[in-house]
Amino acid sequence: MRIGIGYDAHRFQVGKSLILGGINIPYNFGLSGHSDADVLTHSFIDALLGALNLGDIGSWFPDSDQNYKGANSIELLKYTYKKVYEFGYSLVNSDSVIIAQEPKLREYIPLICQKLSLALNAQSNCISVKATTTEGMGFEGRKEGVAAQTVCLLEKK
Repeated sequence: MRIGIGYDAHRFQVGKSLILGGINIPYNFGLSGHSDADVLTHSFIDALLGALNLGDIGSWFPDSDQNYKGANSIELLKYTYKKVYEFGYSLVNSDSVIIAQEPKLREYIPLICQKLSLALNAQSNCISVKATTTEGMGFEGRKEGVAAQTVCLLEKK
C-alpha cells in the first residue's frame, strides 16, 4: 500500500471558466493557470504521483511546455493514472477537499465525484470530495482564489 497527498491553489481571473474536478461551475470568475487550472484535479494528480515517489505535476506537465497550454486536466489525470497502473498499482480510495469561500459547491460534488471516478475507472464510492470555507481567513476567505487537497491510497495489483 502507498499513500500520497497533493495540494494546489490558483487565483481567480476574470474571463475564465471555473473548472473543478472536470466540471464547469457557474461563477463570475475562473481560475488562472497554464492549463484549465483545475485545482482539484491537479491535487489528485500530485497525490497519485507522490504515492509512488514519481515527482509532481510540474515535472510531468510543466507550465513551460506549450503542449499543456489550456490542457484539460481530466485528460492529464487519465494519463497519470495510466502510468500509475503501469507501475503495478491501482487506486483503493481518495479523499479530497476544495477550499473556497465562494462559490458554494455542495450541489456539484456528486457530478465531480462521477467525473473523477470515470477518469480513473474507479467505483464512485472510492472517490470522496468535500468543500469547505475558511470563514473569511486567508486568500480563499478573501475570495482571491481556490485551493484543494487530495489524499489517495494505492495498492499493488
